[in-house]
Amino acid sequence: MRWLAVALLSLIALLQHPLWLGKGGWLRVWDVDRQLQQQKERNGRLEMRNAGLDAEVRDLKQGYDAIEERARFELGMVKQDEVFVQIPDKPANEKAAATAAPGKPVKR
Repeated sequence: MRWLAVALLSLIALLQHPLWLGKGGWLRVWDVDRQLQQQKERNGRLEMRNAGLDAEVRDLKQGYDAIEERARFELGMVKQDEVFVQIPDKPANEKAAATAAPGKPVKR
């Protein structure tokens, strides 16, 4: 009777092996499902990027405003008879204070 129980347990273990570790087993299904979710996330990000690029292409094809904006910001171009004024991020007084020697007072 004992050998019958051992034989049945080993038969159950042999039957479980393909279910868990085989080609179409649960572990493989879980791994493929995880890969599918990652690919869906990547595809979503790429779709958003493509939509932005598509809108930019349409804008460049339809009007000159986008071309002018890119020329101004990326190339620093200005129109003829136009005055270019650049405002620094920090006022000149703060730059002088930052470069002053420590221990010396700076007048403002």
